[in-house]
Amino acid sequence: MFIEQGIKPENTFWKYIGGSIIIIFASFLGQIPLLLALVSETFATGKPYPNTNEAIMRFFEPNLTLVFVLISFVFVMGGIVLVVKSLHQQTMLSVTTSRDKVDWNRILFSFLLWAAFTIVSTLLFYYYNPSDFIINFKPIPFAILAVIGIALIPIQTSSEEYIFRGYLMQGFANLAKNKWFPLVMTSLIFGGMHWFNPEVTKIGPIILVYYIGTGLFLGIITLMDEGMELALGFHAANNLVGALLVTSDWSAFQTHSIFKDISDPSAGLDVIVPVVLIYPLLLFIFSTKYNWTNWKEKLTGKIQ
Repeated sequence: MFIEQGIKPENTFWKYIGGSIIIIFASFLGQIPLLLALVSETFATGKPYPNTNEAIMRFFEPNLTLVFVLISFVFVMGGIVLVVKSLHQQTMLSVTTSRDKVDWNRILFSFLLWAAFTIVSTLLFYYYNPSDFIINFKPIPFAILAVIGIALIPIQTSSEEYIFRGYLMQGFANLAKNKWFPLVMTSLIFGGMHWFNPEVTKIGPIILVYYIGTGLFLGIITLMDEGMELALGFHAANNLVGALLVTSDWSAFQTHSIFKDISDPSAGLDVIVPVVLIYPLLLFIFSTKYNWTNWKEKLTGKIQ
């Protein structure tokens, strides 16, 4: 079974704390290119150094900023591989799935399902509320964005999934010897990691319901499906299609997307509906397609 693959006597929780520190250090290393670019630009042009995260995100042209932001996740993924293989003596497959090999059909199905939903729902929002959007499409910048997104966003989303639904899920299982605690803790930490997103400042802490709910959904499909494939596909579709379709002045990513949301951000149905309606519907679709059973044991059972 997937979560049990990391259960080893030598995998004490202190190892996971140490591994997490290494991964965080790798993330800091990945931010050095952006730091060097900022310092170089301020010296070359005389512009003041940006002193807020929002100012940093707007300092360079959006596509260039996106490259700098996403390149750090290449370092993060390298840190994950190093920690899993060298510190824990596990294979990457063991923190990916319980199957003999990665099921790419599962990744593709989840990606296409959520991509289709995101595209259709965005077009419906635009149709019924056209005053909330402006057309932001510029062919060349969008084409560059598409190349950057296709190349780097899956690395970003996969690194997050490997951290939360793979590495830390198994880490908390080593600590608690059950399944509900890893599910709850990784969901809370995943949601909390979004605390510094500009959306939280604009909309308020209530949006953490969406982020924590998303983490819980991704954790459930990982435990029920005995692998991360569905979570990998969903997360990649969510970030990639989102970056290509819609941007706003208050979103984490500023991109040359097709649409720009100019509405005043507020905590409304778009925060609650995914958690209470859409995610349960996706769980029904996945469970029907992949014949999930024994929910209580897989989500809350003890680990021998």
